[in-house]
Amino acid sequence: MRSLPGLPVETAPPERVGVLVLGAGLAGCAALLAAAEAGRYALLLEKTGDIGGSTVKSAGLSAFAGTDEQAGQGIADSAGLLRKDLLDVGKDRNDPALVDLYCEHQLETYRWLKDHGVRYGEIHAASGQSAPRSHPADTTRMLELLLKAAGDLGARIMLGAPAHRLLHDGARVTGVRLADGREVLADAVVLATGGFSMNPDLLATFAPQMEHALRQGGAGNQGDGLKMAMALGAGVRDTPYIKGTYGHFHVEHPDEDGTGILAVYKGAIAVNREGRRFVDESRNYKEIGDAALAQPGVTTWQVFDARTMALANDEVPIYEFAGRERAGMLLKAGTIAGLEAEIGLPEGSLRRTVADYNAAIASGREDAFGRVHLSGGVGERTPIDRPPFYAHPSGTVVLATYCGLTVDTRMRVLDWWGEPIGRLYAAGEITGGFHGAGYMTGTSIGKSGVFGRIAGRNAAGEESELQW
Repeated sequence: MRSLPGLPVETAPPERVGVLVLGAGLAGCAALLAAAEAGRYALLLEKTGDIGGSTVKSAGLSAFAGTDEQAGQGIADSAGLLRKDLLDVGKDRNDPALVDLYCEHQLETYRWLKDHGVRYGEIHAASGQSAPRSHPADTTRMLELLLKAAGDLGARIMLGAPAHRLLHDGARVTGVRLADGREVLADAVVLATGGFSMNPDLLATFAPQMEHALRQGGAGNQGDGLKMAMALGAGVRDTPYIKGTYGHFHVEHPDEDGTGILAVYKGAIAVNREGRRFVDESRNYKEIGDAALAQPGVTTWQVFDARTMALANDEVPIYEFAGRERAGMLLKAGTIAGLEAEIGLPEGSLRRTVADYNAAIASGREDAFGRVHLSGGVGERTPIDRPPFYAHPSGTVVLATYCGLTVDTRMRVLDWWGEPIGRLYAAGEITGGFHGAGYMTGTSIGKSGVFGRIAGRNAAGEESELQW
């Protein structure tokens, strides 16, 4: 168990609290702080021996619109454009009320996070964004700042404390029973336990199409909160839309941090074992992941040149191309023919593919897959013609599940009939309804902050049955 100096860590849980939060990713930490700011005695229980969950496994990007950083880079964006993109990427399968809630509160949440010391770097465009709005941040530092602020207000956290069951008196949730049998009573409970990317049984049940995908994510992402809520009749949604993320190194590697890279959004193409392209690389990287899983042998390669390598950015994991070269994770050659041989592709296949791609760019026309931009509607294609040339072996990985409990705009968990389960809230990856059938880069971290804060604030508003 990691030492967390300066953070409000307890070794034993109290018997009663005002708001009880389960899970120490961003959604949980935001909920804890919001509840503490509302004046409630709040406790966060984390199953594992460390904070972070899938938050610290992610690329650390938040999708915000209308920020100071965007203005500083001359990027025009708005909540209206953000809303349009979310619904377009989600193929209108999203719950529009949750999309509206996010768009309404995203800018104030961004400012709230900055007020607590979170700092964002250079803004980039990525999947599903018609304007660059991926705001990179140090996620571990973000969580530490929120927990420290919550601790200063009297909140506490406890590590190595897995919850086993939700307690329910027939009318409302009253707390939780831990795996060791101890109970913690609460006026309200916030589930922020993440998804189930590390649970093969749940993946087989809800996402058999991910059978050949790699698996990553927070170690505790076993679907515990989902199962506890479903035991009380909670509804679930968006399970048909579970997708993997493209760009992960195709085998286990000590320098693979779980995010992979997306050179395709800076100028690369993706090719299969036959040396052929198989997708419009500007599409949502979840959709690229689906297309990659359908290729012979599953493994594909992102192929790019020195022009794209020059766009590497070590502050943004998905664009950390140079770091991958230093780690020996890239194949490299002075010619396309040489790279073709390094990968082991059929003779002449990659040369034909690159030549066709470059010719389409030179003529100003769409290529065979309809690609006209680098990422979504942003960025102009560039030919792959500047040596040296690189290839990154890329597979599809399940990092997060992007589906889960049905919630309303107060973040109350709803049962199968659409009625709230008394005093039970949820936020973050455990919830469904927001993403719909697709995924925009930055909205997983974004919704964890936005909806975590809303859940904590509303949970704190539940009437106390105790005298504190």
